Amino acid sequence: MPLQNPALAARPGNPHAGIGDKIRGALAVGKTRWGMLALVFFATTLNYIDRAALGVMQPILAKEMSWTAMDYANINFWFQVGYAIGFVLQGRLIDRVGVKRVFFCAVLLWSLATGAHGLATSAVGFMVCRFILGLTEAANYPACVKTTRLWFPAGERAVATGIFNAGTNVGAMMTPMLLPLILHVWGWQAAFLCMSALGGIWLLFWGLKYYNPEDHPTVKQSELDYVQQQVEPEQPRVPFSRILRMRGTWAFALAYSLTAPVFWFYLYWLPPFLNQQYNLGINVTQMGIPLIIIYLTADFGSVGGGILSSFLIGRGMNSIKARLLSMLLFACCIVGVIMAAGSSQLWVAVFAISLAIGAHQAWTANIWSLVMDYTPKHMMSTVFGFGGMCAAIGGMFMTQVVGHILTVTNNNYTVLFTLIPAMYFIALVWMYFMAPRKIPTVDV
Repeated sequence: MPLQNPALAARPGNPHAGIGDKIRGALAVGKTRWGMLALVFFATTLNYIDRAALGVMQPILAKEMSWTAMDYANINFWFQVGYAIGFVLQGRLIDRVGVKRVFFCAVLLWSLATGAHGLATSAVGFMVCRFILGLTEAANYPACVKTTRLWFPAGERAVATGIFNAGTNVGAMMTPMLLPLILHVWGWQAAFLCMSALGGIWLLFWGLKYYNPEDHPTVKQSELDYVQQQVEPEQPRVPFSRILRMRGTWAFALAYSLTAPVFWFYLYWLPPFLNQQYNLGINVTQMGIPLIIIYLTADFGSVGGGILSSFLIGRGMNSIKARLLSMLLFACCIVGVIMAAGSSQLWVAVFAISLAIGAHQAWTANIWSLVMDYTPKHMMSTVFGFGGMCAAIGGMFMTQVVGHILTVTNNNYTVLFTLIPAMYFIALVWMYFMAPRKIPTVDV
């Protein structure tokens, strides 16, 4: 018998509704939260266009400025330094000042930093620009996670997280599609200026449209009740030192530190790998099509990973258990990436990397949702920011390790692709034993 009230289908605890019923029910409750999600999706897309551009243009810039592999590694290293500092500072600021104001300022500054790349004339100049870009772009994920935590109940969080995180892949996919044309017509300096201008357009929409749920002028009461259905204990503000003593903070921080740098490896080193291994040029038909396929698969993984754990929650499984079980499945899918480095066939490597990066994004949607499930909302950005800082520090050393390995092995990627799957299983074991099973009451 069909459900009489479509809104009931959206409730996480309803085990009898199909996927279509749940989608219709989620929209029947109200659409405002999906508008807020669209804003952070486009911010994430912009964030990754700005990041991915350097990897795509690396062969041109390396030739223009005589970069070595270590120069390129050092440029990415200083981005990670800024990213690490920015994560912890801006995560704390978002919790204290509010997501709307902090995120607006961050995107304004990172857009200016992106444009400044067009003025750089050396590896050192790019290091300075990348440091400032990392410092400001670090606000993106604490802001997106905070927005998702405020606007979505537990049963929808993984799907919402997967959708906004799909912006990473859309950005990485759009970059090789658009950059070759801009490079051909105007040159690499104009490419950075065009990306800077996109940030200004997004700022206009964010400033006019974003509000927290309780402050939104047009949100329906039914949607507000649905968003705030989870009862949480009233908790006072706590000092940063107390947050650092929470078990859940370190559960997320160390697990995320092991796996987040893998995506940065793909982002920074995948274009040079394809260029070297298969002699691909920087154009849409050669470099562009493989990267588009890889990141399109990542989009499906990002959203699909969220759907899986949300489905399990809808069938009555505890949210923490649903996330961990989903993460185990996705870790198993990543093992196939080992065959990428040794393959002489481009499309075998593309398939292996596509599966791995899709599973990585599915994993990410669930680990972010997991930390939302057990973290009080008033400290969400602080916990996520600290974890992001730890991951960025891991990324800093990863860029140095990758640069060193490629230097001593004459650009052999086999060792790097072999190590990737192990990181996920280590992280999963850590999360299984350390992640809290409910939102804790925190004493000052």
